Amino acid sequence: MELTAQGTFGRRAFLIGTAATGLLALPGCQSLGGFSMTEAIKRLLTLSSQNAFAKLTAPGGFWDSEVARFDLPTLFSSSGGTLRTLLTSGPFRQGLQKQLNLVAEKGAVRAAPVVYSAIKSVSIADAVGIVRGGPTAATSFLRAEMGSAMINAMIPGLTDALSVSNDPVLGQAIRELAGVDLGQVAQGIANRADNSIWYQIGAEEGAIRANPQSTNDPLLIGVLKVL
Repeated sequence: MELTAQGTFGRRAFLIGTAATGLLALPGCQSLGGFSMTEAIKRLLTLSSQNAFAKLTAPGGFWDSEVARFDLPTLFSSSGGTLRTLLTSGPFRQGLQKQLNLVAEKGAVRAAPVVYSAIKSVSIADAVGIVRGGPTAATSFLRAEMGSAMINAMIPGLTDALSVSNDPVLGQAIRELAGVDLGQVAQGIANRADNSIWYQIGAEEGAIRANPQSTNDPLLIGVLKVL
């Protein structure tokens, strides 16, 4: 009987899934056959991150994402004086929000390799627990492991982007921030962008868990279909 490529792929996924079913029933089991459960989590995180950064580093990535679009950082929204008056104007406020979301794209470019490196090197003590977890369990785990690393990576790129911006709304808003330098503005944007990036990665993880076949990865399909 001749097996097509699709049939072979399906059989591999089935066999891995069958193995995973039995192994997941054993507390603390971290592997299935020749495959590592840790490897499955790392593949899940890698794909989720790649999908997220592909969207967020594209033109308008943060602004166009229902998940990642962020509001004004606190140093803008809590300001007084002229800036507070300016922000009562809907068009000015929205224009500033959009520009800050656009600037965040430069931060995401800096953040991506830091996330990829963390995924490769992270130690996963409870891979089975993460597989069994909710739709964003792997993302939540990685975020806790990385702490502020992504924020720190983004600040230099955001500072550079702010320094070369010629947008009049953004420029006026920054000028009205008395005693605040570009590094502090970059920090405020990085804090918002950090949340947004993790939200997007989590959304991508959830999408993969809901439809593991979309990955064309037999290991992920076999492990995730068990759920």
